[in-house]
Amino acid sequence: MSDNYTSPFSQRYSSKEMQLIFSDDYKYSTWRKLWISLAKAQMKLGLPITKEQIDELEENKDNIDYDQVKLFEKQIRHDVMSHIKAYGLQCPKAKGIIHLGATSCFVTDNTDIIIMKTALILIRKKLVSVIKNLSDFALKYKDIPTLGFTHFQPAQLVTVGKRACLWIQDFCMDVDELEFVVDTLMMRGVKGTTGTQASFMSLFNDDENKVDELERLVCEDFGFDKAFNITGQTYSRKTDSRVLKSLSSIAQSAHKMGTDIRLLQGLKEIEEPFETNQVGSSAMAYKRNPMRSERICSLARYIITNAHNPEITASVQWLERTLDDSANRRLSIAEGFLATDGMLDILINITDNLVVNENVIKKHIREEIPFIATENILMESVKRGGDRQLLHEKIRQYSLIASKRVKEEGLDNNLLELISKDEVFSMNKEDLNNILNPSKYIGRSASQVEIYIKSIQNIFNKYYTGHIEVNLNV
Repeated sequence: MSDNYTSPFSQRYSSKEMQLIFSDDYKYSTWRKLWISLAKAQMKLGLPITKEQIDELEENKDNIDYDQVKLFEKQIRHDVMSHIKAYGLQCPKAKGIIHLGATSCFVTDNTDIIIMKTALILIRKKLVSVIKNLSDFALKYKDIPTLGFTHFQPAQLVTVGKRACLWIQDFCMDVDELEFVVDTLMMRGVKGTTGTQASFMSLFNDDENKVDELERLVCEDFGFDKAFNITGQTYSRKTDSRVLKSLSSIAQSAHKMGTDIRLLQGLKEIEEPFETNQVGSSAMAYKRNPMRSERICSLARYIITNAHNPEITASVQWLERTLDDSANRRLSIAEGFLATDGMLDILINITDNLVVNENVIKKHIREEIPFIATENILMESVKRGGDRQLLHEKIRQYSLIASKRVKEEGLDNNLLELISKDEVFSMNKEDLNNILNPSKYIGRSASQVEIYIKSIQNIFNKYYTGHIEVNLNV
C-alpha cells in the first residue's frame, strides 16, 4: 500500500506495454534520439559537427540522470532546458551542439507524435484481435436461431452469429479510422520557434534545399515520410483531436457490445467468462454479474468524454501557440490511450471465452415464436383459400387473449391452440408445428455471416499478429 495517490490506469486498467509507451523513460529517451538525429543530419549537411560528438551523444542516450534534471528544473523552471543541461553534463564534447537551431517543440511535439503513432499501432493490434475472436464466434454460431430484439422487445429471429457481426462491423469501421489516422500522422518536423525555419535558414546560409533535406532526414529516422508543411510553434492541435476521436470511436463500439452482453446475460442467453472462485455479490452468493462488460462500458464512457478535451484545446489555441494546452494534453492523451488499452484487454478476454446457453435461447424462442409465426400462418391460410382481412382480425384477437394469459395469469402461450381450433384457418396442429421450425425464420443470417467474415479477411492479413494473452489485474 502507498500513502500517495496511484492512478487506476497503472494499477488496474492498462497493460505494461502501453504504460511503457507513455513512461518517462520512453518520452525522454525519444527526446535524446531526436537531438541525435538532428545533429547527425546537420553534420551530414555540412555543419561543423564531428563524429566524436555524435558518438558521445549516442553513448549517453539512455543514461538519463533524473535527479540532475529535477535539480535544474527547480532552478530554471523549464523542462526541456533542464534535460539539455543534464545531457550536456554527460556529453561535454557535444554540449554546444545539442538542440542546435531547435525550439522546445522540436522534441516535445515530435515525441508526442511518435508516441501516439506507436500507441495507435498497439491499439490496432488489440482491436484486430477482438475482431478475430468475434469472427470465430460468429462462424461457430452462424446458424443458431435466437430471438431478435427491437426496443428490447422480442422481434423476428436472427442468429447468435449474425448478431455478433453487428459488433464486428462496428469494430471494422474503427479499424478503417485507425488506419487513416496512422497513415496520415505527420511529424512537426524541424520548423524552429514559430514555424518559419528562420534559425535553420541562418545555419545553412539561406539554402532552402538543405533545410528541407534536414527535415526529411530527421523524419526518416523515425519512420515518417513527411512533416507538416505549415506549423506555428506547435503542430496543429487538431491532430490530437483526430487521434482521440479514433479512440472514442472504438469506445462507442465497445460500449454497444458491452451493453448487449449485459442485456443477454440478464436473460441468461449469453454470459461472459466467470472464474471458478469468482464472487458475483457480497450478499447474493448465487449472482453472476457481467462485471467485465460493465467495466468496458465504464471505461468507454471515460474515453468518449475525454475525447472532448483535445477538441476544446484545438479551438482555443492563440496565433502561433499558447501554453494552456500543455497540462490538458499531458493528461488527456496519455489517459485516453491507457483507458482504451485496458478496455481492449477486457474485450479480448470476453470475446475469447463467451458462453452461449443454447437451451435457454431455445426456451425463449418457444415462448415467443407463436407470435412471431403469425405472419407465416396468415400467409399459409390465405393460400388455402382464407380471407386475409378476416384472418388478420382473428389473429389479433387471439393474440390479445394469449398475451393476457401469459402476462396476467402466468400461464403458457396458447395462441396456436386457439388458431388450430378455428376452422377459418384450415390448419391443424401438425400444420402449425411445421410452420414453427425456428430455422424458417432466420432468413439469410448464416450466409450473411459467411459472406461478411470472408469480406474482412484483408484486415487479418494486414494486422492480425496471433492470439493475445491478457492478464486482467482485477
